[in-house]
Amino acid sequence: MIRAAVLPAVGSPLEITGIELPAPGPGQVRVRLAAAGVCHSDLSLSDGTLRVPVPAVLGHEGAGTVVAVGEGVTHVAPGDDVVLNWAPSCETCHPCSLGEVWLCLDALSGAAAVHARTEDGTALHPGLNVAAFAEETVVAAGCVLPAPEGVPLTDAALLGCAVLTGWGAVHHSARVRAGETVAVFGVGGVGLATLQAARAAGAAAIVAVDVSPEKEALARAAGATEYVVASDTTAKDIRRLTGGHGVDVAVECVGRAVTIRTAWESTRRGGRTTVVGIGGKDQRVSFNALEIFHWGRTLSGCVYGNSDPARDLPVLAEHIRAGRLDPGALVTDRITLDDIPAAFDALRAGKGGRALVVF
Repeated sequence: MIRAAVLPAVGSPLEITGIELPAPGPGQVRVRLAAAGVCHSDLSLSDGTLRVPVPAVLGHEGAGTVVAVGEGVTHVAPGDDVVLNWAPSCETCHPCSLGEVWLCLDALSGAAAVHARTEDGTALHPGLNVAAFAEETVVAAGCVLPAPEGVPLTDAALLGCAVLTGWGAVHHSARVRAGETVAVFGVGGVGLATLQAARAAGAAAIVAVDVSPEKEALARAAGATEYVVASDTTAKDIRRLTGGHGVDVAVECVGRAVTIRTAWESTRRGGRTTVVGIGGKDQRVSFNALEIFHWGRTLSGCVYGNSDPARDLPVLAEHIRAGRLDPGALVTDRITLDDIPAAFDALRAGKGGRALVVF
């Protein structure tokens, strides 16, 4: 028996309870968690914006130590430190064959599996494959990657989503070049990682935007050179800060129609707008045909930072060791498993950066 955060049904409160976790079978790995980040995507699973089978153990951003491995697992062994990868690629589907592993058609197929059981025998699923909101988890071998040397596991936990997504949004999707101007909408965990990544890319000016005035110090510490409290004039404010042109790149980390539209309007003619935030189906964004032609902007989605975790984690580790990235600076609250429901409330209220469960 271990303790875990269980979502009994969509829209229901999380329950911190004991579950029965099986031994790893063929091609599986059992991991004792050191830390797990509380991401807005977990909230999206909870409220039904993202659909997965329930009841489920949530949590998809984490790191820990291998306890046991099943038959056929050779790339990790008991005692190894690992980062959880919630979106393993199959390497055979069409997107994978194109090298676009972040779009793998089978990445979330494991979410339908039976992961564990409650004390009364109810089957539980792993919310986004890895079920990181638990003292221990059993995952497919493709869901674990060796943790980078010289990076504490409490920092490495954030590599599995926030840092990889923010870095990828800047370097793989928007492809920010040194000297360009960047606006980042939403100063949560992913937004803070995006700010750090923009600074590391050599952006000349970085504008952070959030509804909360209290996040300015966080944003500036992560690399923002300007801070704008979101309002009806946000796009005008950003253009004023950039000589009337707008930024070269805007990265939207919220997932709301109004924010996406504002990010688009804040981008210069010919600039790039990248949407990282996960919005609901009811969030409709509209453009007229003339403005698409006239402004010549590029609007693109960004899944998991358009990243290949196996390729990108060593790159991120080098930047961390060199001091260009600091995952620990994303964390505003270090909590226990029992505090996750309160961390969800803080996410809904737009408070803080990343909450990190430390086991």
